[in-house]
Amino acid sequence: MSNPLNWWHPDRHEGRRPALLARNRIQNALRGWLAEQDFIEVDPSALVISPGNETHLHAFETSAIGNDGTPHAMFLHTSPEFAMKKLLAAGEHRIHAFAHVWRNRERGALHSPEFTMLEWYRVGQDYTVLMDDCAAFAQLAMQATGSTHLRYKSHTCDPMLPYERLSVADAFHQHAQIDLLATITPDGQTNRDALAAQMAVQNIAHAPNDTWSDLFSRTLAERIEPHLGHGQITMLDRYPLPEAALARPCPDDPRCAERFEVYACGVELANGFGELTNATEQRHRFTQEMDAKHRLYGTRYPLDEDFLTALTHMPDASGIAMGFDRLVMLATAAPSIDHVIWAPVAHP
Repeated sequence: MSNPLNWWHPDRHEGRRPALLARNRIQNALRGWLAEQDFIEVDPSALVISPGNETHLHAFETSAIGNDGTPHAMFLHTSPEFAMKKLLAAGEHRIHAFAHVWRNRERGALHSPEFTMLEWYRVGQDYTVLMDDCAAFAQLAMQATGSTHLRYKSHTCDPMLPYERLSVADAFHQHAQIDLLATITPDGQTNRDALAAQMAVQNIAHAPNDTWSDLFSRTLAERIEPHLGHGQITMLDRYPLPEAALARPCPDDPRCAERFEVYACGVELANGFGELTNATEQRHRFTQEMDAKHRLYGTRYPLDEDFLTALTHMPDASGIAMGFDRLVMLATAAPSIDHVIWAPVAHP
């Protein structure tokens, strides 16, 4: 009997191989669609000075040894975002990348420490166009496998149906009976106690030391996400500005940002933005995120000063990152992300 962790064992590989071949067909279909839309495929370096500056993202750290033997801290990127935005600043208009990315402290049926992210950008186009892109990709993935639905466990989703577009505020009201925007001031400040009080009325457990962000994330995970992407794809739109460090504010309500996430079968597939190009504001937000990271985890990541400089040259754009392995999972009804990765990361 083979060890179930030995993905290379012939018996185990035989069971995984159909999904792996489907992965290749899906990737080819998406590449073809992107090429028809005049996207250029780019290949950003994975070794970076800053792996990203979001509180709960954890990177893999290493050292680059200089010619003189001096070590310099470097990281494996958690997203190709900084490099791709630099390419937009350089003059590119439509780019995409199938990038291997690394995230520490993440392992499970839907998480791998190393996975493939499909990221793409459109200069001069509204972020809502990305919603249509995501729907098209889900349809292509389903067609490439010959299936009629996306599936995860007992949940199904038909990407051929019109997608649901739901604001975060409406989702909180509909599924948790919470007035989320009442806990955010027009300048983006949050009222932790006001949100905690509403959660207490709805019997949503929380701790005294939870921040507003903690309370938001807990409610989202427990009361909102289980309802999303069933039957049809859900675009969860207009995130609160404090939860959108890289997105610009909505022009009609500064409490909200041009950020959305894509859900199918209750699984988050993608995270899109109307991109923030104000370098001063971006530095402020990154600093706040790293202060929170240091408070929670005792560490912080450096800022990519080159990226902040490039923002001053970057045109208005929309951009999005999709978990490509997760899309393959849903299209093949695979039980876990490792099932659709050709050579999964070993368990230590």
